Amino acid sequence: MNGTRRILRRSGFFAAGCILTGALLALILVGALWTPYDPTAMMAGGKLDPPSLAHLFGTDQFGRDIFSRVVKGAGVTALVAGGTILIGGVCGTLVGALTGYFGGAVDELLMRVNDTITAFPSILLALVCVTVFGSGKYQVLLVLGVVFIPSYARIARTAFRSLRDANFVQSARLMGAGPARILFVHMLPNTVPMLLPAVTIGFANAVLAEASMSFLGLCGQPPDASLGALLSEAQGMLATAPWYALSAGGAIVALIFGVGLIGEGLQSGRGERNA
Repeated sequence: MNGTRRILRRSGFFAAGCILTGALLALILVGALWTPYDPTAMMAGGKLDPPSLAHLFGTDQFGRDIFSRVVKGAGVTALVAGGTILIGGVCGTLVGALTGYFGGAVDELLMRVNDTITAFPSILLALVCVTVFGSGKYQVLLVLGVVFIPSYARIARTAFRSLRDANFVQSARLMGAGPARILFVHMLPNTVPMLLPAVTIGFANAVLAEASMSFLGLCGQPPDASLGALLSEAQGMLATAPWYALSAGGAIVALIFGVGLIGEGLQSGRGERNA
C-alpha cells in the first residue's frame, strides 16, 4: 500500500510538472510567432489599465499589453536558462567523465580549476564577467553557462566514478573498447538517471539567475525585456498597478515550479530504485 502511494505521488508530481511546463513552453513557442498585441508598441490611451478581456494582464505605464510582454519575456528567460543548462551540462558532464574515469593527475588538475570557479559566488562571478564582456542575453547565457559547469562536473564525476569498475565496463575493456567508447557509449547512458534531476534543478536556478541579472538591467535593452526586467519595471508601480508585478513574478514562479515538479518526480523515482 505504501509503495503504491509512493508511485502515485511520484507519478502525480511528474505528470503535473510535465503538464505545467509543457503548457508554458507551448505558450512561449506560440508567442515567438504571434502575440495579441505588439509587445513594444506604446498606446496613448489605456495606460495602467487593470486586467480585462481585452488585456488579460492589463497594461503598463506606456499602454503596452502586459500579457504580450510577459510571453515574450518568458521566451527570453527560457532561452537563456536552457542555453545555460546546455553549456553547463555538456561541459560539466565532459569534465566529470574525464575526472571520474581517469582519476589521478587529470582529476587533480580539472577539479582544482573546478574548485577555483566554485570559490566565487556564482551570481557575483557572472556579474563581473558581464561587466567586463558587455551585457545582453547571449553574453549572459554564455557567462551563466560557464558558471554552472562546476556543479554538473561534480555530479558527473561521482556518477562516472561509481561506474568505473562495474562489470559491464570491465567487459568492454576486455573486448578492446577504447576510453572514448567506454565513456560515451557504455557509461554515459547509465549516468542519465543521476544527471536528469540535476538538470531540472539547474534550470530552476538558471531562471532565477537570469531573472536577477535582467532585474539589474544586464540582459537586453528596453523595450525588449525578460521577466526579471519586467519585474524591475513593475516595482515602482506596486501600489498603482500590482497586476504588473504579479504577472511577471507569477511567470517566473510557474517556470520554476513546473520544472521543479518534474525534478521531484525524477528524484523520487531514483530514490525508490536505490532503496
